[in-house]
Formats: sequence, structure tokens, C-alpha cells
Amino acid sequence: MTRIGIILGSTRPGRNGEAVAHWVHELATRRTDSQYELVDLVDYKLPLLDEAYPPAMGQYSQPHTQQWAAKIASFDGFVIVTPEYNHSVPGALKNAIDFLAAEWANKAVGFVSYGSTGGVRAVEHLRLIAGELQMADVRSQVALSLFTDFENFSVFKPAESHHAAVTATLDQVVAWSNALAPLRAA
Repeated sequence: MTRIGIILGSTRPGRNGEAVAHWVHELATRRTDSQYELVDLVDYKLPLLDEAYPPAMGQYSQPHTQQWAAKIASFDGFVIVTPEYNHSVPGALKNAIDFLAAEWANKAVGFVSYGSTGGVRAVEHLRLIAGELQMADVRSQVALSLFTDFENFSVFKPAESHHAAVTATLDQVVAWSNALAPLRAA
């Protein structure tokens, strides 16, 4: 069965992303088309990139990198839940992505973002990064506003309309993950 990782891309204490990622995971696990797993960057304790060789070489020497690589390699596609920090991607998420190369390739990726403008600028940066890593980014995305989807900017209360966007994003991630399976098998 197709395996989709839902990556929680913030490590900040008190992060809004935890509630968002759990919401996406809860909606995803109601489906029967794939297996879904929540992957929290906090659980991997990745330091700033500390491998001697470029990730494209696949010569990981650090145990934390090997653990992270095994986890990412186990998935066929991803949904990345990300805040927008300073019009871009959180440093912890960018660092986690940069640790690996082949483990990301030929897999689909969708995005659920949040911020003052829905986190869309972070997603635009992630789309460029995904392209470099040979990931297929899907068109549909979920953009959550800190002004309308969070009470007092901290209590997550998504508008009902976002459920359809989550469904569309998951539909596309699963479809593209399945379509890319022959490339991953090669």
C-alpha cells in the first residue's frame, strides 16, 4: 500500500504546526487509499547539516542522518506542514530536507501552510526545493491564515472549507505517488 508521510516542519516550542499536522493526519487516516504517518522533526534531533559528503553521494556517516534517511526512504509521498517564517521556509525544515537527496526523489509532495498570508511564500520556496530534489509537487495546497483559522493566533480552528482542500491535496499526492512508483522501482 502507498505510504504517505505527513511532515511537521516546525520545531519551535509552542508551535501552531502541531495542531495543524494532527488535524491533517486525522483527516488522512479516515481514508483507505494509503497509509499515513505523522513525522515530527522534533523526534529526529537533526543538528545543522554535519555530513562530510554531499547528500547526493548517499554516504551518510552520522546515526541521526541514517535514521532520518531510513524514515524518509520508507514513504512514497509526503504532505509537508509548514509555517512561514520571514517570507520563507523554517530553518529546521530546510535543514532536514537538505540532509538527504535520493530519499526524496520521484516522490510526490503536497503542502499545508499557515501564516499571516496563509504561508504561501514558504510553499513557493518549497516548490523550488522540491523541483531540485526531483519531487513532484502537486497543485492543490492548504493555506491557513493566522487571522481567520487560529483564535488569538494560537488556537487552531480551521474553517470548514479547508477540509475540501486537504482532501484535494491528499487525492493528488496519492495519485502522483502511485504514478511515480515505476520511477522509484527503477
